[in-house]
Amino acid sequence: MDETEFWELIDSTRGAAEGDPEEQADLLVERLLRLDPEQVLDFARHFEARYNRAYRWDLWGAAWLLLDGCSDDAFDFFRCWLIGQGREVFEGALHDPDALAGLLGEFDEEVDGDGEELGYAADEAYEQLTGTVAPELGLAPPPAEPEGTPLDLEDDRVLAERFPRLWERFRT
Repeated sequence: MDETEFWELIDSTRGAAEGDPEEQADLLVERLLRLDPEQVLDFARHFEARYNRAYRWDLWGAAWLLLDGCSDDAFDFFRCWLIGQGREVFEGALHDPDALAGLLGEFDEEVDGDGEELGYAADEAYEQLTGTVAPELGLAPPPAEPEGTPLDLEDDRVLAERFPRLWERFRT
């Protein structure tokens, strides 16, 4: 599976789920079950690589604003959700997290921002296909700390200065 096929699976399941991350995860498992186990592992590698790329302080700050606070676990689930939003939103957020203010349509913090189930879709599909737990993916270990300069996530002034568009849209 190449990168284009990866994003096509993400986009088609998001569209069919009408933006509901739990429904998207269910649809993703269904779609992955149509593939052979090695393709499912390829999908998992693409997902995990992007998940690790998104482990950054600036994205954590954006998640903090969108979700009105964001614990370690919530940031893990946010990164899964961000991947689930598709290539344009994901890459746009990596380029400039403040751009999420314009990249995202409606945002309901009760539903959006939590893609925990998306993070398990490949594992679930692999296990259903093979009856075994997915093997190690052979990727470099994730970073121990988020990339970039740490932000004081509890300082509204810092967040407003660093993310003016997100602050304007989601905090005022």
